[in-house]
Amino acid sequence: MISTNGITLQYGKRILFEDVNIMFTPGNCYGLIGANGSGKSTFLKILAGLVEPNAGTVTAGKNERISFLRQDQFAFDEFTALSTVIMGHERLYNIIREKDNLYAKSDFSEKDGLRVAELEHEFSEMNGWDAEPEAAKLLSDLGIPDARHQVPMKQLESNEKVRVLLAQALFGNPDVLLLDEPTNHLDVETCLWLEDFLYEFKNTAIVVSHDRHFLDRVCTHIADIDYGKIQLYAGNFSFWVESSQLALRQRTETNKDIAARRKELQEFIARFSANASKSRQATSRKKLLEKLTLEDIKPSSRKYPYIAFKAERDSGNDLLEIEGLEKSIEGEMMFTGLDLQVSKGDKIAFLGPLDRVKTTLFQVLVDEIKADRGSFKWGASTTRAYYPKENGKYFETDLNLVDWLRQFSKETDENFIRGFLGRMLFSGEESLKKASVLSGGERVRCMLSRMMLVGANVLILDEPTNHLDLESITSLNKGLENFKGTVLFSSHDHQFIQTVANRIVELTPRGIIDRRDMTLDDYLADPGLKVQRAALYAPA
Repeated sequence: MISTNGITLQYGKRILFEDVNIMFTPGNCYGLIGANGSGKSTFLKILAGLVEPNAGTVTAGKNERISFLRQDQFAFDEFTALSTVIMGHERLYNIIREKDNLYAKSDFSEKDGLRVAELEHEFSEMNGWDAEPEAAKLLSDLGIPDARHQVPMKQLESNEKVRVLLAQALFGNPDVLLLDEPTNHLDVETCLWLEDFLYEFKNTAIVVSHDRHFLDRVCTHIADIDYGKIQLYAGNFSFWVESSQLALRQRTETNKDIAARRKELQEFIARFSANASKSRQATSRKKLLEKLTLEDIKPSSRKYPYIAFKAERDSGNDLLEIEGLEKSIEGEMMFTGLDLQVSKGDKIAFLGPLDRVKTTLFQVLVDEIKADRGSFKWGASTTRAYYPKENGKYFETDLNLVDWLRQFSKETDENFIRGFLGRMLFSGEESLKKASVLSGGERVRCMLSRMMLVGANVLILDEPTNHLDLESITSLNKGLENFKGTVLFSSHDHQFIQTVANRIVELTPRGIIDRRDMTLDDYLADPGLKVQRAALYAPA
């Protein structure tokens, strides 16, 4: 259990939190949500004792251990992956180190013997003998092979370090688990493993994530940061979205009969109560939902950008043909012998463990870099718009947003450009910001605006949900679902792939797997594909 009393945090005139009183209890997983900049990560750091609030206190249960997912990949460079995981339980790691130092003494004394006996007793109480096997299993489950467990962290790849730090946070059954964007840089299958882990976790977990499927799968409650307060809701993210929108709709329809409003709410809650039946907290959650009243559900202040892609002209059926494509970067093979035919209306999600492979493929297809071998040919009637994962070069300018976006628009009237920016949540003085000072999420919305103005019939998007808040991800998701053209994209967002893609192409170390008319969930569940994928990823 962990709770706050009167937490207030202010930077200058900007108030992040004001008098926040909240309790997180064991057996529940809380999804901490809020607009970009609302203070989600900061609040987790306050709970972990890493940030001092201006006022208020954080209280945990007696002797309870709080574990926090660290983001500094270089902090443990001199330690092995296995040792780094065990360091997640600081007291246990210190006992192991002190024991080893005492046993290594050449002048081992009686006093040393007494100290070792104390340490051995505490070590045994903490199930210390299981520490290495547990740490090794976590690493293996997160995709770090046994041969890499004793490798120093400084020799690991960036995506491996992320997994080691996640294993460190999960290690030793912490009483309170604080996870800030734990699915970042994880492939789909590792995300599913983490979902299962948290689903079975019996202590208190608080997670920040932009992955809606992940929040729906693991969360029993949503903690919503809005107006400087944090409001708790029973249910997962989808329940919160629909309930807040329902509340907003009902409160704006002032003439609606109160009885009809309450009936709508009761039917809505009953439907979500039934959907919670698989959770181990189903009974308690259902009771909480049944007690909800209209006053318990508050409309959110957050806004959704308007994202809609419309092609100026249709494309032909033969859209893209790739033959024998090969590319290596700095001596490392990205792909070889790649053959693929893309047809009109395909919405292809490219999967694979290495993000740079997908990025390289997209860069080749938009002529940013040249392939080493092979060829590709776009259909004559195709027009293309590209969203690159790294977009900083587009914003190295002193132009304000109106003039920046005007560069990409056939319609240059200022009222049109301002109206377009307003729909993307840059209204009033926001539209006169310098492009060079935008945040990551603002840049993404600008790049998506640019793509919409192009009117292309083929969209190529390399991890477009990075840096976006949940509202913008939802809008982009709907925009791509409704788009009548062709989409080639990569993403780590499960729900995004599940709802947008009608074709899955996985780039493996030994070739591709290509499945048409198949959702992500079907792809992952297919037993034949599981065998095929295992063979393609097995060591040579």
